[in-house]
Amino acid sequence: MKSDCIKPVTCEERKKDPIELFHSGQLVKVCAPMVRYSKLAFRTLVRKYNCDLCYTPMIVAADFVRSVKARDSEFTTNQGDCPLIVQFAANDARLLSEAARIAYPYSNGIDINCGCPQRWAMAEGYGACLINKPELIQDMVKQVRNQVEDPRFSVSIKIRIHDDLTRTVDLCRKAEATGVSWITVHGRTVEERHQPVHYDAIKIIQENISIPLIANGDIKTLREAENIWQKTGTSGVMVARGLLTNPALFAGYEETPLTCVWDWVDIALELGTPFTCFHQHLMYMMEKITSRQEKRVFNALSSTSAVLDYLTDHYSI
Repeated sequence: MKSDCIKPVTCEERKKDPIELFHSGQLVKVCAPMVRYSKLAFRTLVRKYNCDLCYTPMIVAADFVRSVKARDSEFTTNQGDCPLIVQFAANDARLLSEAARIAYPYSNGIDINCGCPQRWAMAEGYGACLINKPELIQDMVKQVRNQVEDPRFSVSIKIRIHDDLTRTVDLCRKAEATGVSWITVHGRTVEERHQPVHYDAIKIIQENISIPLIANGDIKTLREAENIWQKTGTSGVMVARGLLTNPALFAGYEETPLTCVWDWVDIALELGTPFTCFHQHLMYMMEKITSRQEKRVFNALSSTSAVLDYLTDHYSI
C-alpha cells in the first residue's frame, strides 16, 4: 500500500462499523467492485456524489499476501476513502484470513467474491464456483473472524444465484449462521450475462435471512435504484456500469453533469491516475453527452494535456 495514500490506523472512521449504514432505514448506495475501475480516484469521485459505501476492485488474496508489489499496485487508499470494503478472490481460508489481517488497519471490512463468472476466475477456484461450495465459504468466514477479532470489521460475500433458488437460500442461511455481516446478490445465474435480472429471486432470499442484503444488477438511475430497493425489500443497491457512465447517478442525475467531469479531472490529477485509466473513465462518463463525431476525436486523444485542451475548448463550465 503506497505510503502517500495509506490511511492512518488512528483514523476515527476506521472505528465505525459499516453495518450501521444498514440500520438507518434509508437506501444504502454502494459502488461495486470493478476490475481496473473502482480504484481510489473513482471511489473519491462517487463518494462526492452521494455514494455511501465503496468496494475496491477484486484482489487475488494469495498475491496480496505474498507480494508487496501486488499490494502497492492493487490497494491504495487515503483519509477520505471511508467506509471501504476490500474485495478478495480466494479459495483458501488461511490465505484469505492473512489477507484480511493485512487489510484490517486500512479498511472497514472484507468481501469474498463468490460471483465472478469469468472463466479464468472459475478455473482458479475463485468467484462464482464458490456458490457450490458453502462449506468452504463458511470456513473462510470463520478463519477471517478468528484472525481479525474486531467485531466492527465486516465480513461479507457477493454471490450469483443458482438455477434452483432453494440452493441459494440455503447458502445464504449457512453464511448468516457463520457470521457474515451482509450479502450482495447479483440476480443472475453464472451462465446469464444480458438476460433480465431476477429481482423476484433477490426478494425471496431477503425474506429468508435476517442480515442485510444488497441487490445488484442493471441499475442505471437513482429512480431505478429506489424502485428495486422497495421491490426487493433489501437494505441497499450496488451499481457497477451505471456508475461508470454516470458517477453522479446516486445524486439523482440522469447523465453525467459537466461538474462531475471536471471533478474527475481534479481528483485524477491530484492522485496521479495513469493516463489510460484517466482517459477510459472520461470515455465512459461522456458516452451520453457527446456526438458520434466527438467520440471519435476524444477517444483517439493520447495524452493528458490533449484531453485537458479538448475539455477546455468544448466543455468548460
